[in-house]
Amino acid sequence: MDILGATLRVCVDDLETAVPFYERLAGGKALRFERGGVQVAAVGCFLLMSGPEAELEVLRKVAATIAVTDVDEAHKVLTELGAHIVAGPVTTPVGRNMIVMHPDGAIYEYVDRRG
Repeated sequence: MDILGATLRVCVDDLETAVPFYERLAGGKALRFERGGVQVAAVGCFLLMSGPEAELEVLRKVAATIAVTDVDEAHKVLTELGAHIVAGPVTTPVGRNMIVMHPDGAIYEYVDRRG
């Protein structure tokens, strides 16, 4: 399993106020989208999220998003290592993802760009 990088997940009250700060900090423009009623802006290694508190409460439990070359391979490795697959793998508009709880209790989202 190859880990390509990680994205830090940040829940913010006001996306419009937060985006300029993170664009300047990361030196790039935000890519924006909406998922499940949550407004999202990806800026460098940051994933900013704003929306209904009920949705954000769930999202806050995921420590980071980890990009891998293949979610199926990650599923196999993580299962062998004793991790618990909470959800997925599922297909998304940009690839596939799954939510995994490591044996230490930390929760991460694993994603790939495969269709």
